[in-house]
Amino acid sequence: MVTFLIAIALLVVSYFTYGKYVEKVFGPNEDRKTPAYANRDDVDYLPMNKQKNALIQLLNIAGTGPIFGPIMGALYGPVAFLWIVLGSIFAGAVHDYLTGMISIRNRGAHIPELAGKFLGNISKHLVNIFALLLLLLVGTVFVTTPASLLHNLIDGKIALIAIILMIFGYYFLSTILPIDKIIGRVYPYFGAVLLIGTIGVGIALLFSDYKIPEISLTNMHPAGLPVLPILFLTITCGALSGFHATQSPLISRTTQNEKQGRYIFYGMMVAEGVIAMIWAAAAMSLFDGQGLQGLINEGTASLVVNEVSMTLLGAIGGTIAVLGAVVLPITSGDTAFRAARNIIADYIKMDQTKVAKRLSIAIPMFVISYWLTTIDFNILWRYFSFANQGTAALALWIGTMYLFVKKKNYFIALIPALFITDMVLTYILYDGNLGFGLPYHVSHIGGIVMTTLITALFFWKGNKNRRENLMADIELKSNDAA
Repeated sequence: MVTFLIAIALLVVSYFTYGKYVEKVFGPNEDRKTPAYANRDDVDYLPMNKQKNALIQLLNIAGTGPIFGPIMGALYGPVAFLWIVLGSIFAGAVHDYLTGMISIRNRGAHIPELAGKFLGNISKHLVNIFALLLLLLVGTVFVTTPASLLHNLIDGKIALIAIILMIFGYYFLSTILPIDKIIGRVYPYFGAVLLIGTIGVGIALLFSDYKIPEISLTNMHPAGLPVLPILFLTITCGALSGFHATQSPLISRTTQNEKQGRYIFYGMMVAEGVIAMIWAAAAMSLFDGQGLQGLINEGTASLVVNEVSMTLLGAIGGTIAVLGAVVLPITSGDTAFRAARNIIADYIKMDQTKVAKRLSIAIPMFVISYWLTTIDFNILWRYFSFANQGTAALALWIGTMYLFVKKKNYFIALIPALFITDMVLTYILYDGNLGFGLPYHVSHIGGIVMTTLITALFFWKGNKNRRENLMADIELKSNDAA
């Protein structure tokens, strides 16, 4: 329990310490007009207050990931706590803050456009593919997981396909309607259910007879899967998630003032880290590795959520907790499709003020997503995890480049970028299902070599960008003088 309490305390304190330092490095300007005002169209661009933006951001980023990921990560034992805490503070929250703030500085641009500006056109096309793949997978996973949770909760009294279609219907409306018509109105209620359920599980766990394990570096995974790199692609949301880079630009288009960024972007990532800690601790406390693995195999992590909630809180409280777990993926799935619509529209330069143009993008997306629901969930999750952390690495490189060109402390983004890039590349080389199935040590060596090459390419591009940025500044000053 001591480890758990210290971890929660570190997450909270980080917002007031490291979060403040990251904010100082970036240098927000409260006098600068944000895209909510400069590009207002009352569909995607419009000002909303800080609390509403923060709540929407939390519900956007905290999908099934900070519950299902930590539950599956709990198979490794308490070593997972380290990644949740350190990942949230030094990687995830930095990633979210920089992508959100850089987007604000670039008219609310989504990550492919930012990649093109800071890393080059090849990166723009690569990130566009990664981001759209990720968003479609997220949208699909976040249809099947809440449907599965609801199906378990009501003992199968409504057919699973009917629940899936109802969720798709909500997603469709929230994708094509202005952001304040559905998302801005229902999220406060969703947020209340989420907070009551999650906090209830955390408090009940603290005062229960179940013992929260203390920190250990021992790998306890029943299947013997290696901590490096697989843990870092299992626990994504709740530590570091590229999906957040696709969500932050949605709120960058509704943020009133740059000074609100630390609260909205860094602070909500810290809150997601707390959610992840609660569910990881609950899974480790109530089940041993074999029992947890058995439940996951029997009914995915949704069965674990149901068992934990009902055991700790009883029928009524457990139902609220499960509904809170349902709220998370639903409030990420809706904005996943909305973000995908925006990214496609930006990429092909299609104005989105008319409903017909929104429908022309949305309808094909939903057809593809419905087809993806027919694929095995474990396969979907595997591809989601890879696309997620690949996108996170690219987003951190964008943040690093922005700070490098501005001659600010780019190490706050570079260090986590190097780490997750190495983990993703090692995973691709090592995993036999998704990647090349190379020997473990060979995969690590290959990951390090490729990360080193990417780093060298980055600094070559960074120095070129610095020179071009300097020339642009000189030209601007000359024009001003003239």
